[in-house]
Amino acid sequence: MSSRKSDESETAPVRGESEPGGLSSDGSSSPGGSSSPGGGPLDLGLLRTFLAVHRARSLTGAARDLGISQPTVSAQVQALETRMGRRLFERLPRGVAPTSVADSLAGEIAAPLDALAAVAERGRPGAEVAPEPVHLAGPAELLSVLALPALAPLTADGVLLRVTTGLADDLLEGLQAGRFDVVLSAVRPRGRALSAVPLTDEEFVLVAAPEWARRIGPLTIRDPGPLRDVPLVAYAEDLPILRRYWRHVFRTRLTARPAVVVPDLRGVRSSVVAGSGVTVLPRYLCERELEEGALVALFSPEDPPINTSFLVQRAGGVPRAHVTAVRECLLGAARGW
Repeated sequence: MSSRKSDESETAPVRGESEPGGLSSDGSSSPGGSSSPGGGPLDLGLLRTFLAVHRARSLTGAARDLGISQPTVSAQVQALETRMGRRLFERLPRGVAPTSVADSLAGEIAAPLDALAAVAERGRPGAEVAPEPVHLAGPAELLSVLALPALAPLTADGVLLRVTTGLADDLLEGLQAGRFDVVLSAVRPRGRALSAVPLTDEEFVLVAAPEWARRIGPLTIRDPGPLRDVPLVAYAEDLPILRRYWRHVFRTRLTARPAVVVPDLRGVRSSVVAGSGVTVLPRYLCERELEEGALVALFSPEDPPINTSFLVQRAGGVPRAHVTAVRECLLGAARGW
């Protein structure tokens, strides 16, 4: 039995066909449908068809929008109604009218299904889709103090940013796995899978609050002794930045237990400003405090320790305009850091 291809066919359910997700003429369910309410999750394909009908107010219009036959749309609507045990549409001489149940269901599923459709469209050549966010990762301090303020103007151009903070090794692993688009790293990656360009050099400074600076007195390269009993404030229990400073400047090994450990250099800075003791900070992170006198540089070696940060991306990736915009913005801003 054939079906007419006009809205007049919407005045009654289509019978005599078994379409995917629909009902056969005897009322039994075909694949994708269910003959009774309950018993498992609703089929996303049926929900997609339902939403198209709800928006078009027409089985034929929904079929045209979805690129499937009108009998298939009719059968899938029947299957969903049977599955839910509720009437979703009233058939009219021309088109259909949603019931209050249909209006409520459409309100629940419209946004999630539209979001899924937008993701699916990304793979279609020539499709106009919303831009994907740029996933940026790096040290919390560098991102917060330097990178994010530099990137702020890009949001007016529609660039979406999603920011993750963490340790260099973890973030580089995530970049290689595709979780990030750009990583700012204090570690230069090895191998050819990741491409790195120098971003900025961080100079490390030995600092303390003015009161501690007066108590410690002058220091020389050959005599860090006045620091021996001073409380140390560190990023981690094993004093990685402090140990590096001692080794590079004083040519000696630092063996001490920190008085305060804060896994964020901004917290280290705050603690030292408040008088907790001595620490080593990147100059960009304490420049203002040094200028205002809240912190004092205890020593100014001719060759201070320097750490280079890199901008890292996957090598050979498909260029994306917004990722490129973030990259160029950071490289341009870093020239003034």
